[in-house]
Amino acid sequence: MIKVGCCGYPVSQKRYYEEFSLVELNTTFYKYPSQTTVSKWRRSAPKDFEFTVKAHQDISHKYKLDVEKAAEPFEKIKHICRILEAKIILIQTPASFRINSLDVAREFFKNINRENFILVWEPRGPSWEDEHGFRRLGEILSELAVTHVTDPLKLMPAYVSSVAYFRLHGLGDRMYYYQYTNNELEKIYERVKKYESLEGGVYVLFNNLSMFEDARRFTYFIKKGYFPRLHDSFGIDAAKAIIDRVRYPTTKKTLIDKVGWRLIEFEDGKQVRLSEILANASAKTYKSSEEVLAEIKVK
Repeated sequence: MIKVGCCGYPVSQKRYYEEFSLVELNTTFYKYPSQTTVSKWRRSAPKDFEFTVKAHQDISHKYKLDVEKAAEPFEKIKHICRILEAKIILIQTPASFRINSLDVAREFFKNINRENFILVWEPRGPSWEDEHGFRRLGEILSELAVTHVTDPLKLMPAYVSSVAYFRLHGLGDRMYYYQYTNNELEKIYERVKKYESLEGGVYVLFNNLSMFEDARRFTYFIKKGYFPRLHDSFGIDAAKAIIDRVRYPTTKKTLIDKVGWRLIEFEDGKQVRLSEILANASAKTYKSSEEVLAEIKVK
């Protein structure tokens, strides 16, 4: 069982519910919503819709997993989960929380009153990917029954408990500014499907700028074994549809920064980044999309 969704709502809730039966609630990382608001979220969602909840930054960033200081905010998060009927709580620590703090994390996950909630942890930063650190992480997470959250195209988890939980932020130079190719989505599927037999299944949450489209394409592939078209048009026509939405005047650099991460598909199925096409344009200021298109068509 592979469950697919997004980190937050990239479209209206009504539109989202038409496509997915899972969302990772991210607003809880920044603030504690009122009980009235949370109850409304639960009522407005379909009966079988599932929420996972990202723990407040008080726990991970302010108190840095100090179990005594984090106890109260953790209780607030659990209360939110009860209303939402959510069973999974995501803890995401910053890159400044390094492998040398693993014992602190161990004490937190060992002693925090988790009740029956499933805890999953996304430690960030290179120190967790070192061979020695990775092995220690796996040993401790196994002891604590806490799932290691990773991006499967970058790193497979050191340990998974009753559920596997993956978050996809993109592979570009800038986090989130990314659209996954068909080949990448297929690789993701190949890497996560081995966890399907877990009691709680596999959670795949997209967290990039094209998360709604990418999650839809991924779900489509899982169900049908092939991918839908990226756009209604191909090649330069597809590029035009994207470039037309940019505000002008603009420079080549700004164009690449804003939309270069998007994919263009050709009739033969080939996919390229718009940045590759825009690389042929002159380094100047453009007054309209027509000026841009005239250059990339000629060159």
